[in-house]
Amino acid sequence: MTSMRSSTPPDLSRRIQKAGYYPDLVADTLSVALAGEEITAHLVHSETTFDMDTVRRHLSVLAITPTRLIFVHADDHSDEPEDGDPRADGMPPGIDHPGQAHAVATSEAIALRSVGPVTITHVVPDPAEYRAGSLGRDLTLTIGWGAVSRVDLEPATCGDPHCEADHGYAGSITGEDLSLRISAEADGQQALDEAVAFARALSAATVRG
Repeated sequence: MTSMRSSTPPDLSRRIQKAGYYPDLVADTLSVALAGEEITAHLVHSETTFDMDTVRRHLSVLAITPTRLIFVHADDHSDEPEDGDPRADGMPPGIDHPGQAHAVATSEAIALRSVGPVTITHVVPDPAEYRAGSLGRDLTLTIGWGAVSRVDLEPATCGDPHCEADHGYAGSITGEDLSLRISAEADGQQALDEAVAFARALSAATVRG
């Protein structure tokens, strides 16, 4: 197992362990996707969401290699059948009985030349008092690589406020495969600083890629 994870930097391994969400599963999933490539920058982001009486944990790991962006996502899953599930019991393969806890870890490897756009949104409270270099207390990193697109439509107009003719619809297609929000209040200043550093590294890598 040590050789399998040899390309994972110790600092990244410590962050995965600190996140505390099935760290061995996450580390192994990342190692398979890396295929021995060196990691040049990384980001670990954990999130907990509440759905009625259910608490769900999510862990995202992003890693940049000389040629690719690696995205690993792990989360909890319910064994309750979903609408349209062809399986009578709704349980995924490998789950032996209802109620058995399980997690799903998925990796995606994207060529750097295919990554774009990279959108970095900074939220700055009281901008009149902004200090150079602080970049606010909240950051949203949105990355697109063509796997998921969002279509926004609205009624088209001709510019005449009194015109009642039907001009159809106008819209835009936006690539948005991954969006992470990191807040200094919720995640800590160190997490925000690491997110800014990763966003800078990814922007530079996509230019070179």
